[in-house]
Parts: sequence; C-alpha cells; structure tokens
Amino acid sequence: MSSVVSVPNSAPSPRFVQRGLSDRSITWLFIAPSILILLAINIFPLIWTVRLSFTNFRANMPKAPVRFVGLDNYIDILTDEDVWTAMQVTARFVVCSITLQVILGFGLALLINRRFRGHSFWTTLILWPMMLCPAVVGNFWTFIVQPQTGLFNNTVHLLTGIDPASFQMIGDVSLAPWTIVMVDTWMWTPYVMLICLAGLRSIPEYIYEAAAIDRASHWRRFWSITLPMVLPFLMLAVLFRVIENFKMFDMVNLLTSGGPGSVTETASITLKRAAFEKWNTGYASALAIILFVTVMGAANIYVKALNRVKQR
Repeated sequence: MSSVVSVPNSAPSPRFVQRGLSDRSITWLFIAPSILILLAINIFPLIWTVRLSFTNFRANMPKAPVRFVGLDNYIDILTDEDVWTAMQVTARFVVCSITLQVILGFGLALLINRRFRGHSFWTTLILWPMMLCPAVVGNFWTFIVQPQTGLFNNTVHLLTGIDPASFQMIGDVSLAPWTIVMVDTWMWTPYVMLICLAGLRSIPEYIYEAAAIDRASHWRRFWSITLPMVLPFLMLAVLFRVIENFKMFDMVNLLTSGGPGSVTETASITLKRAAFEKWNTGYASALAIILFVTVMGAANIYVKALNRVKQR
C-alpha cells in the first residue's frame, strides 16, 4: 500500500514586490514645504514689486485704474535730489558704524581670547545687547538720551560739568547722526566680536609655538599670523553688517524718524515715507528694487574679494 505525501509549496507562484518611496522622492517631500514658503514670502512679493514699479499704483486707492508708466518711476528716483541725499546719509552711517564695530569688535575678541579668569561671564555680558530687538533698543536709548532726565546727558554732566539740558543728542543736527552710529555700534559690536573670536579660536596653537621658537615678537605674530588668518572672518562680519546697516529702519525710525530735518533720513526711511505717507506705491516699489539691486551687486563684488582672500 503506497502513501502519498504532499509537499507544501515553499513560495507562492505569483511574486509580489513591495516598493517604497525612493530617496529622491523623500528628499523632495521634505524640502517642498520650505520651497513653497520661500516662494510665498520672498519670490512672489519680489515679482509683484517689480511689476508695481512700472505702474502708477497707489495702495490707498486700490480701485483706481492702474496705468503702465514704464521707466518713469526709475527716472524720477535717479533724478531726485532727496533720494541721493538719503543715499549719502546711508553711506556715511554704514561707513562710520562699520568702522567702529570692526575696531571695537576685533579688540574685544583679542581680549576675550586670552581666556582670563571670568572670561565666560564677561563674554555673556558683552553679547547681551545684540540679543535685544532693534525696536526695544530704539525705545531704550530714546529714554537714555533725554536732555534732562536721561542717563547719558547726566553722565556727561558729571564728567565735564556741562549742563545736561544744554544739548540734545537726537534733537541736534550735528549730534543726531552720531547718536545713531553710537547706538548701532553699542548693539552690534558684540556680533563682530563673536565672529572674530571664532576666527581666533580656529588658529592652531602650533603656529604660534613655531613663531615663538623663531623668536618672533608679539607684533610680528599679530601681523603675520593672527590678522591674515582672522581676515576672512572679519570680512564676513563686515559683509553681514553692511547688508543689515544699509537697510536699517526700525531703530532709526524710533530714535529720530529721520530728523532733525533730514540729517538722519536713510534710504529705508525715504522708502517708508514714499510708500506709507505719500502712498506712491509704484514709486516706492521702484526705489525698493533699486536698493535691492545695489545691495546685491555690492555683495557679489565683495564675496568675490572674500573668496580671493580665503584662497591665499
């Protein structure tokens, strides 16, 4: 009597292959929201601003017919003496504030880099001004420079004996621009210091040890080792600060609102007045595009110079 033994199939005949998302699909899945947000808050407003710059559109008259004016807004801006005056004010503000911030920031970085006792505490204390909002800094310094009750005027009175009510830091034509420079330097010097400190900490110690063996003086070490190796970091800090200072608005608006007269009226204040006081939206859009192109062009030239320094 024969018995039949049935052997079960080890694998089903139809073979099913389960496929998931590819790495490329997963990458796009993660970056798509960021791209959409970027398009929504940056690219689309830029394209819309370029379109408005060629029209006579006014935001306070949205139902009025919009007329295409071509390059008229750009021609009006480039031939407007007030705009050129604002650009000169902006340039002087950028040069003076950046110069002071580089000197003070680099000096503080050299001091903090010595790692003396309590250097962590002093580093934190120095950094706190840049952690504040510019609007808060503007209101804060508005009270400090008050003629009669302000801390600044009373400190000058204690040191020199000058009547605190005899001068106004934000009301005097000659002192108001320097007040803006002083406040901006107070706020952003720690930022330059932080970047320079990162550059100093990146220099290998064996380079200084080799220089010490060769009996190089401290000045020689500074000019031949420290400054060349920190220069790319310093130039990077200057790039960031120039871009930010060129579009400075909130702190200047709160301190002086462009006054007295127009001695502190930067390009951003002129743009604000054209857009939200005169309601000349097309003109303001053209001015915004000009400022954008100016900053981008200068930044590209500067970045090329920075790359050359880094390749040395």
